[in-house]
Amino acid sequence: MSTVQALLVAAGRRLRDAGIDAGDARPLLAHVLGVARDRLVLMGPDEVSDDQAARFEGYVTQRLGHRPVSKIIGERLFWGRSFAVTDDVLDPRPETESLIAAALNLSAPQRIIDLGTGTGCIPLTLLAELPDATGVACDISDAALSVAAQNAAALGLATRIQFLQSDWFAEVTGQFDLITSNPPYISDAEMRDLSPEVFHHDPHLALTPGGDGLSPYVVLAAGARDHLTPGGHILVEIGWRQGADVARIFRDAGLIDVAILPDMDGRDRVVTGRNPS
Repeated sequence: MSTVQALLVAAGRRLRDAGIDAGDARPLLAHVLGVARDRLVLMGPDEVSDDQAARFEGYVTQRLGHRPVSKIIGERLFWGRSFAVTDDVLDPRPETESLIAAALNLSAPQRIIDLGTGTGCIPLTLLAELPDATGVACDISDAALSVAAQNAAALGLATRIQFLQSDWFAEVTGQFDLITSNPPYISDAEMRDLSPEVFHHDPHLALTPGGDGLSPYVVLAAGARDHLTPGGHILVEIGWRQGADVARIFRDAGLIDVAILPDMDGRDRVVTGRNPS
């Protein structure tokens, strides 16, 4: 039998030699053993069964093929909560937490809608942080909505959110205090520069709308006025070079108090606007 330490050292070396972060071995082994990854520090001399070692080897082989850790173990942490992920949804990114922070700085919205919801990480996080709010999560993909519903159930939020298959606002009725979206925004030119982890393992429908990447913002801005309550807000994630263009699209649609907000690295990440009262 191998020990925890021996498996981590050997796997880390193989990952490093392939140009992949050696630290990725830790969450993979922790998942196999069913322990928190920080527990591995104390488990170094512990023996690992042959079955567990074989399962870990399979995970490492997948990672060497540039499959993301989250897609291997089937979960990703976002705003401190675990979300199930599959190949049908975009892997939640730390940058998207900037949108959550911005939304939580607003006066507590009572009714929220998220468009292009994927895992549901945006509306479910907001509902968990705003116990009086209810929400609607929309996506054009029925498979993505199934993942989002699974996450809602796991977080105990299923009774406070409705799932709607819709191409943006096409099937949406009513008005909301807050509209959120992390739409596909990567341009055709930028797609070829994506890492293999993203290009081959995130659905392209959730990554790019084609062209310059701005077309979803035109649709979102055009529909916002009809679907926001007076004074209601819309917050969208953007590519870090799209701030000025998306802000212009919002202003042209009649939204006010348009602002561009940075992420933790200081890059443009969120554009916000408000429906006139």
